[in-house]
Amino acid sequence: MAGLWVGAAALVGAGRRGRRLPQPLMRSSALWTLKTFDKILIANRGEIACRVIKTCKKMGIKTVAIHSDVDASSVHVKMADEAVCVGPAPTSKSYLNMDAIMEAIKKTRAQAVHPGYGFLSENKEFAKCLAAEDVIFIGPDTHAIQAMGDKIESKLLAKKAKVNTIPGFDGVVKDADEAVRIAREIGYPVMIKASAGGGGKGMRIAWDDEETRDGFRFSSQEAASSFGDDRLLIEKFIDNPRHIEIQVLGDKHGNALWLNERECSIQRRNQKVVEEAPSIFLDSETRRAMGEQAVALAKAVKYSSAGTVEFLVDSKKNFYFLEMNTRLQVEHPVTECITGLDLVQEMIRVAKGYPLRHKQADIPINGWAVECRVYAEDPYKSFGLPSVGRLSQYQEPIHLPGVRVDSGIQPGSDISIYYDPMISKLITYGSDRTEALKRMEDALDNYVIRGVTHNIALLREVIINSRFIEGDINTKFLSDVYPDGFKGHKLTENERNQLLAIASSLFMAFQLRAQHFQEHENSRVPIIQPQVANWQLSVKLHDEVHTVVASNSGPTFSVEVDGSKLNVTSTWNLASPLLSVSVDGTPRTVQCLSREAGGNMSIQFLGTVYKVHILTKLAAELNKFMLEKAAEDTSSILRSPMPGVVVTVSVKPGDMVAEGQEICVIEAMKMQNSMTAGKTGKVKSVRCKAGDTVGEGDLLVELE
Repeated sequence: MAGLWVGAAALVGAGRRGRRLPQPLMRSSALWTLKTFDKILIANRGEIACRVIKTCKKMGIKTVAIHSDVDASSVHVKMADEAVCVGPAPTSKSYLNMDAIMEAIKKTRAQAVHPGYGFLSENKEFAKCLAAEDVIFIGPDTHAIQAMGDKIESKLLAKKAKVNTIPGFDGVVKDADEAVRIAREIGYPVMIKASAGGGGKGMRIAWDDEETRDGFRFSSQEAASSFGDDRLLIEKFIDNPRHIEIQVLGDKHGNALWLNERECSIQRRNQKVVEEAPSIFLDSETRRAMGEQAVALAKAVKYSSAGTVEFLVDSKKNFYFLEMNTRLQVEHPVTECITGLDLVQEMIRVAKGYPLRHKQADIPINGWAVECRVYAEDPYKSFGLPSVGRLSQYQEPIHLPGVRVDSGIQPGSDISIYYDPMISKLITYGSDRTEALKRMEDALDNYVIRGVTHNIALLREVIINSRFIEGDINTKFLSDVYPDGFKGHKLTENERNQLLAIASSLFMAFQLRAQHFQEHENSRVPIIQPQVANWQLSVKLHDEVHTVVASNSGPTFSVEVDGSKLNVTSTWNLASPLLSVSVDGTPRTVQCLSREAGGNMSIQFLGTVYKVHILTKLAAELNKFMLEKAAEDTSSILRSPMPGVVVTVSVKPGDMVAEGQEICVIEAMKMQNSMTAGKTGKVKSVRCKAGDTVGEGDLLVELE
């Protein structure tokens, strides 16, 4: 199979720093140096721009990066051979600014443009502008973009191509009243979604008339904001489905292949969180049927590039066409891992006019790959509300086997409100699903991200959940498993004792290091009494106080927690962000995120951050006399749960509001979020107005 990659060799993106991994098994290196383009402009940013640049470098193609003014020092700008600023931070003035991008193309004399995903990747007008200037669009032609990008037209074409489709209304919904009428005819629940949309934006599930009216309003606003097109359609919502998609690849000579499936059912707010390939659910017969229908649709629109046909699959393995994404998908790396194909390379070859190099029989399923989308989000708020900030420390786990990280950031990078909060795509590959998941568990434990809130705790809990391991998943997995919201890892008694023993050992290691300095610096004031044989500590975790007695011998601390004895061994390199420890022979990787003189310590253990309060027995006795800060009464105030921009404010001082009534709408990372009153009362003050930029915790409205 010429040109196919063997197993983990597909980990081409492992690390921004170019860490060497096994190379593709090929008949000739000429496949990489085959003449295509001299220079390609990447009309995107972040990790996908870096991903495209990596393949271009391997193919000997020069690259041009575009960037907004705030992205001037971004990784993709540094990686490219040339870079052009296309405007200020807002996407409408930079990455969606077609005039500025066309000018950059002319200025740099780029022969082709790779759009990545999002932004202009599925914009037929952009593709037309490029064609008018004899610049190649590395993607399908405008007919396919228009046909598949419009959900209404694509559904009609799918029906014509004999692809299974979801029952629904095939026209454009004019207003909220018509939306309610159509929803009643189809039967609740229904899915309201943007005709030109994708990526979970402009989508709402409605279970009754009121939710349909609200869904129509929010979906049309999000669609207009994200895609410049507020047209909506309504179709039957299939409850508890799996989201499984087929990767297709077509050329300009009428050839098309399906490159197996990706399981994408773990989602929040209709956006994927964890993906894997292949799917544990599909048998070979269903896989083939889905693949053949996906190829039939691709051929029906003469599709020539990499694309994805998405399906909803019910518990009986009935599958229904959802949409076709006429671009490279975020989750394409898992397909690369199990097939050995570099999809970006294939897109570039097809765009130049070369035929596909492989037949359907050549496409393998080698091993298993899992991808976790690492976001700057707070998973404890609706499974992930955006977080902003600067990465004060950042270290990818690329030292581990079978790990690939696609990212476009570095220490010091800013996560802003203007762009998607994705930090990276973390991919692990194994000979089977068990190995891939174990490697993902280790990779998440070894991932260092400081300066922003992230979702690693949620990702780790998903991949170790018994339902997920058994393959019992659907698109409602998160809400089913965590009906009261995500709360972090629930410690077993043994795990709790391990955490307390590790925390106590860390406390003693820090104290011993301080004692070492005290012994070697006579001018220092003694910090602790030297030569302490046994440490008596009071450790508070989750409002429970535990008695700990410990001693140390070299690198090992002997710790007794509430009567249970544990031995904790490590090199105790306290300067490292990662600490590998052994607790009675069980290896653990932990991170000490913060430590205060007052005894507070934050430790990342099994993915979740735990706050412990450690004091010596004497200090704990004295601490009882300290006053505690009174908690703020939040029932009368509304604070922003995330950074964003205020879209609308629905109240003014003096208005009476009911509990649950909408107060304002905040847009963050292109998603609109309704903020509601926590109780019934009169509005005392309004501290924001439409257009204001607010930070997490900012006061929005105060009630009497």
